[in-house]
Amino acid sequence: MDARFLGIADLVEAPSVAVVVDVMRAFTVAAWAFAQGAEKIVLAESLDEALALKARHPDWVALKDGPPAPGFDTVNSPGLLRSMDVRGRTVVQKTTAGTVGALAAKEASLVLCASFVVAEATARLLRTGRSGSVTFVVTGEDGQADEDLACAQYIARRVTEAGTDATEFLRRAAESRAAAELAEGVRQGVHPDDVALCLEVDRFPFAMVATLEDSLLVLRPRAVPSPAGDASI
Repeated sequence: MDARFLGIADLVEAPSVAVVVDVMRAFTVAAWAFAQGAEKIVLAESLDEALALKARHPDWVALKDGPPAPGFDTVNSPGLLRSMDVRGRTVVQKTTAGTVGALAAKEASLVLCASFVVAEATARLLRTGRSGSVTFVVTGEDGQADEDLACAQYIARRVTEAGTDATEFLRRAAESRAAAELAEGVRQGVHPDDVALCLEVDRFPFAMVATLEDSLLVLRPRAVPSPAGDASI
């Protein structure tokens, strides 16, 4: 597999396969939403679009980065979302980096959104599809966020070396600026467990696939069973 690691601004053309990585916290939150029973997640382009979608669909759950705000049901925190009942509901998500990266890659033939909690399922889906060229979109800090780069590199390694150990990649993520800002309360809308939840490897057995549906970019879970004798390629 030919892997490229790019920031959002470096996406000058649509890749064949894009894996958009946001560990802290967009796509950890998205995975938790699916684990809590959400049907789908609409990735909004702006706060105004998120609020407009919520206004048209009052039963949808809208969330954003930062502190609580009128019109939004919650914030972009896995620690807070894990206690919410979103069974059968649609979630509207707008974040600073993750949703922006996914929308930038929306023209790719396959768009996966990923974090450590779905790393193996994501790698397995890429293995199953035998993707020749994969672009990993490192969303944080203009492509320099070490937690996102570490996760992207871990997934890429898992595609070709299924037994790759996560320890060093998790260490880098734990020592990242994003982890420090969350732990120290620099960022708002944070639960004390957020960093630990973002560093749980392979907690969920599904990948997350984004597709365009009626002009909206919609994220859905895709179960990726572990085949007997699964081996690296």
